[in-house]
Amino acid sequence: MNKRNSVSNGVITAFLSILAIAFMVPIILVFMNSFKGQFYISKFPFEWPAGDRFVGIDNYMNGIVKSGFLSAMGYSFWITIASVLIIVILSAMTAWYITRRKSKLTGILYFAFVFSMIVPFQMVMYSMVYIANTLHLDNPVGIIFVYLGFGAGLAVFIFSGFVKGIPFEIEEAACIDGCNPLQTFFMVVFPLLKPTAITVAILQAMWVWNDYLLPYLLIGNKYKTIPVAVQGVLTGSYGARDMGSLMAMLVLAIIPIILFYLVGQKSILKGVIAGAVKG
Repeated sequence: MNKRNSVSNGVITAFLSILAIAFMVPIILVFMNSFKGQFYISKFPFEWPAGDRFVGIDNYMNGIVKSGFLSAMGYSFWITIASVLIIVILSAMTAWYITRRKSKLTGILYFAFVFSMIVPFQMVMYSMVYIANTLHLDNPVGIIFVYLGFGAGLAVFIFSGFVKGIPFEIEEAACIDGCNPLQTFFMVVFPLLKPTAITVAILQAMWVWNDYLLPYLLIGNKYKTIPVAVQGVLTGSYGARDMGSLMAMLVLAIIPIILFYLVGQKSILKGVIAGAVKG
């Protein structure tokens, strides 16, 4: 039995290693080509940047200037951080209320949030843009509330499952000690939701940071986020493609979200394990 288990573990490890390499290869290729000249990216995309192929940081400097990358990064940071904070806090409060206050209304609200997860964005895209423009949400502040509308469904669904595992006696003890509902949530419930909150924050941050379509439709080139700015680098005048600058901007775009994930990965594991134990 032990020999059979060791063989199966070896097969699983080999398969997962191959899968990890398959996911890493595109990122490595983008990083390598970000230091090559235009000709060598087209002719020798799989060769290491050395000798004549190596252009240093020229692609990075050109990409930053052409795309307005610093301004785009500022808008992306603002929109991502503000959207994630609002989604996490308001969704956690909503999930807590829905889970603890059992009624027909909360049941309908829960299924409405779940239903919003399965509605394709393309189905509501045009009507959403029209309503957002009418309500003057076509700016770096207004788009945050649009992200809240699209991101709350998954967040409420995740938080609701975890809130069910929190003993209600803890909240009753807080009420006996004189806590009002807001104090009970922020001082008792929300700290217990920390691993889940970080998991939701990472999922939402990856979505908002990398999203191209919603910022392009809603705020366009006036307030360019990083995906919109990177798209502008791809096609220049007369259809010219600056692939070197594009690769460099892609590298700069993925660094913040990778760092955020690495910082929060331990909390993700804690959240998954805690949820499994409570379930």
